[in-house]
Formats: sequence, C-alpha cells, structure tokens
Amino acid sequence: MPAADPRFNDFILLQAQNAGLFLCQLPNPATGKTSVNLKAARSVIDSLEMLDAKTEGNLTAEESKLLGAALANLRPLYDKVADAS
Repeated sequence: MPAADPRFNDFILLQAQNAGLFLCQLPNPATGKTSVNLKAARSVIDSLEMLDAKTEGNLTAEESKLLGAALANLRPLYDKVADAS
C-alpha cells in the first residue's frame, strides 16, 4: 500500500476549487464576481481524469476516494453549466 502524501489531497482540493471557480460556483477572489470559463473548467477536469488513469492502483484508499468524489461532483456540474450556456 502506498504511503499517504497530504500534498496530493491538497492538490486535488485546489484543482476542484479552481474548477468550481470556472463553473461559477465560487466568486473570483480578486473581483468577488462569478463567471463561467468552460474551456478552463474542462481542462481541469481532463487533468484530473488523466491523473486518475495514470495513478490507478498507486493511491491510498483516501486519495482514490477524494479524486473519485471530485470527478463525480465536477462532471455533472460541468454538463449543467455547459447546457445552460
């Protein structure tokens, strides 16, 4: 079993937060306003999907669960925002 690395969880949470920002779920910290950037959101999701595929079998149960949950939340949110745009 691989050793846990807290940086991995921090990285996943940061990427999920970025996607939330791009999908109008969080205000931009600089402006306080929300906006949609589907291209940037798709890029984050694609990167997380690539990371999921490339790290298969090399994550702790907690890391795998966190990455899976991030993708499970971001994919339908992306679809909803894309359909509304």
